[in-house]
Amino acid sequence: MDNLEYERKYYEKGMVVAGVDEVGRGPLAGPVVCCAVIMPKGEVIDGVTDSKKLSEKKREQLAEKIKSSAVSYFIAQVDQEEIDRINILNAVKKCMVMAVKGLSVTPDVTLVDGVDTGLEIPAEYVIKGDQKSYSISCASILAKVFRDNMMVEQSKIYTGYGLEKHKGYGTKAHIESIKENGPCKLHRKTFIKNFWVDKANGEQ
Repeated sequence: MDNLEYERKYYEKGMVVAGVDEVGRGPLAGPVVCCAVIMPKGEVIDGVTDSKKLSEKKREQLAEKIKSSAVSYFIAQVDQEEIDRINILNAVKKCMVMAVKGLSVTPDVTLVDGVDTGLEIPAEYVIKGDQKSYSISCASILAKVFRDNMMVEQSKIYTGYGLEKHKGYGTKAHIESIKENGPCKLHRKTFIKNFWVDKANGEQ
């Protein structure tokens, strides 16, 4: 199976296809970020695959090519406070809907990595879609680069947690830094309750 098989059956019907993916479902800190992207039918950017399989440098390079080539793309985010309020699954769904609605071109169908978003637009949900679908892979790369860069910038404000290294994921060093310093505003309170007792509104 090549990574255009999912798109091709819609392209043959003259349909506009958007790939949708999220990044940041699992971290202890920061937002969940979703991207929807419509790529042109006649070209494929070499090297595009699941963002997790690419080096940081390669992701950055491909992200610029994808943005230059895309018919339309939109990156949305739902912050940690909203994640705590509505839970991560609902936050992902909300974020994906925001991303699709943000597109300047309305797609006929969306290819979505795994999650049933409840979109009004017809959707096909593809398990491990960021490995199987070109459009979803493009969305994965844009979302990953955006979120990683955001967390690097936030690390300059919220120091002492190593956010620039782990991007908010639950590494041993990150967990130890929370225990030592207490959480900051970026931390998802519902994600750290197993090892942090909130004694002062959950913030440092």
